[in-house]
Amino acid sequence: RTPQPFCTSALPPPTMATLSIFASAAVCLPVGRTASTTRSQPRVVSRRAPFVSNGNIKRTTAMLVWTPTNNKMFETFSFLPPLSDDQISRQVDYIISNKWIPCLEFIDDPFPYVAQENTIRMGAVASNYYDNRYWTMWKLPMFGCNDGSQVLTEVGNCRKAFPDAYIRLVAFDNVRQVQIGGFLVHRPPSANDFQPTDKRSV
Repeated sequence: RTPQPFCTSALPPPTMATLSIFASAAVCLPVGRTASTTRSQPRVVSRRAPFVSNGNIKRTTAMLVWTPTNNKMFETFSFLPPLSDDQISRQVDYIISNKWIPCLEFIDDPFPYVAQENTIRMGAVASNYYDNRYWTMWKLPMFGCNDGSQVLTEVGNCRKAFPDAYIRLVAFDNVRQVQIGGFLVHRPPSANDFQPTDKRSV
């Protein structure tokens, strides 16, 4: 009777300690027959980690450094150049399409940023809604607003009434009773707390 071949890869699932050994190679030999010394041995596959070149280190000379002075930001959109009226209008269209309510808020400098003077602390730290910084709402939430031009008109009115104020547009979900998002639509001309996009890094 011809002996059946015995394969180590058919063993029960190995433990984690031996997993790498069985995964690297499986040597099959007939039972009762020794491996011939004249035959080529199974090739052992190396599992070494690939060599990582440090050539990219030379590129560090091309890196820029973020300007730490007068370079404050708000939300994600504030890292972009100031939004145009058309871009603001498109954001309003997105807010309305999701059945959210656009609202305008404003505040004078330096209160837009977290500070001891303008933060309401419920405990040892500031938390929750905008770090507990509450801006003044311009009129009422714009319930029934169905066009971006209506919001732009109110942004212009707020600019005329408070030219030295920061103005932001927020989206309010009146079903979940939460603020969904917000972004800056106006910085006062006298503001010197930020840099143009081409000077934010040196």
